[in-house]
Amino acid sequence: MIKKGGLFVFTEINGMNIHYTDEGTGPEVLFLHGWSASAASYRGVIKSLSEKCRCVALDFPGCGESDLPKEPLNINDYVSLVMKFLDAVKLKNPILVGHSHGCRVIMKLCGTGLLTPQKIVMIDGAGIRPRFNLKKEIKIKTFKAVKFVLTLPFLKKHTENALQKARANFGSADYSSAPEVMRKTMVNLVNDDMTPYLDGIKSSTLLIWGENDTATPLYMAKRLEKTIPDCGLCVIKDAGHWSFVEKPIQANAILNSFIP
Repeated sequence: MIKKGGLFVFTEINGMNIHYTDEGTGPEVLFLHGWSASAASYRGVIKSLSEKCRCVALDFPGCGESDLPKEPLNINDYVSLVMKFLDAVKLKNPILVGHSHGCRVIMKLCGTGLLTPQKIVMIDGAGIRPRFNLKKEIKIKTFKAVKFVLTLPFLKKHTENALQKARANFGSADYSSAPEVMRKTMVNLVNDDMTPYLDGIKSSTLLIWGENDTATPLYMAKRLEKTIPDCGLCVIKDAGHWSFVEKPIQANAILNSFIP
């Protein structure tokens, strides 16, 4: 473990330096952040909860201050990394709080029985395959066709600029701006549906969702609420995909009432 002043520390997992923060004492809470975000996104929540809890938040590989992975990751790699991280920082079976992609990891961790924490909080969670409209389906299929042609062996050396332009035109901002290893990781993740694991989640689960979330729309929350056995939903009015950042007073009040 490498100390880096104050509450900011690193631990080595799978040959990567993984950055995390560790604040407060009491019941243990582990925070898993969303795609292209970092532990810092939970700063306001941790400030609120660390008065009564030990709050630990890591940066996933390629995010925040953690190292980039050498190879693309899949959901099982994230699950394995979290389990090793728990051992490294001596967390036994913490309450889990996830946002967006962090919820996908929680769904696999808890839906397969690797962890059964007393409580789970999922905020604007990803993990359910979205319902694409026709326009988006056409866009996705067009990009796949363009990418297939531009990466043919006899063209690949000469088409990198064209491929970058295609990514910028067809891809999301997160996808287009990510390093290659993280773009491939993103593809692995978005194509993996966590729905089969939902009814295996045995923990008391709270969903916090932005009413106007367009990245992971509210219908996903309602599906989670219906499928996870012990689950409740709190909808934050006039908030989007970052509901806990956009409406911190409401989100922190909900979290403080659910987390001891």
